Amino acid sequence: PEVGELVVGTIIRIMPYGVYASLDEYDSAEGLLHISEISSRWVKNIRDHVRERQKAVLKVLRVDREKRHIDLSLRRVNEREKREKLLAWKRELRGLRLFEIMAEKLGVPEEEAYNQVGHILEDRFGTLYDSFENVVIQGEKPLLKAKIPSDWIKTITEIAEANIRIPLMKVKGTFDITCNASNGVTVLRKAFKKAKKVRQPDNADVKIYVTGAPKYRVEVSAKDYKEAEKILAKVVNTVFETVKAAGGDGTFTRISVRR
Repeated sequence: PEVGELVVGTIIRIMPYGVYASLDEYDSAEGLLHISEISSRWVKNIRDHVRERQKAVLKVLRVDREKRHIDLSLRRVNEREKREKLLAWKRELRGLRLFEIMAEKLGVPEEEAYNQVGHILEDRFGTLYDSFENVVIQGEKPLLKAKIPSDWIKTITEIAEANIRIPLMKVKGTFDITCNASNGVTVLRKAFKKAKKVRQPDNADVKIYVTGAPKYRVEVSAKDYKEAEKILAKVVNTVFETVKAAGGDGTFTRISVRR
């Protein structure tokens, strides 16, 4: 590992002067977590802070490659760094497992499978898990662009769709609209129909339904809040453009959604 890098380690030995951890991402290389690097507070009993076989996110302080010595720190890792590193590590493990399943299904040794397509997927998407996730979101297009062989594409797609679920984020709001024109109902239907067709990425969705005229609820689902907010803005603009062009008017009120 490099100095300053965050790593996932397993606590394997607790000594009076500190703790030894096996680094999961580096062929179980061992590092020392000195007692002074366990907590920002005074440590009376190390076992009050860590235990054997516990997983921990640690920061690499020093690396002596000749002596094969690695100094680690627990106290210099904040909660956000810990959360993000564990998530990335779990995604990496999940990606490797899905890749193993794919190789097994194709009857290809894992090392050969990596040489054929694994490195291409990592180069193109960053991680193996991200490659499977992209397939769920965008379909086969990203694999075709990466020039993955067709028989591999079919298997990757099947495994991705069977094992990965993308949690969609929602934003909501309420329209209060009136249109006194003789064809007011038709105008509203046209406005909502156009709004549902605003340009949106794959896996995004727009729902509009009446809660009791003249109030109408809109819900936008997308992969992330930023994308959902962008689509919602387009929906609101489209509805009001159509309604106001026909002499109608109204307001839109956001509904808070807990993240």
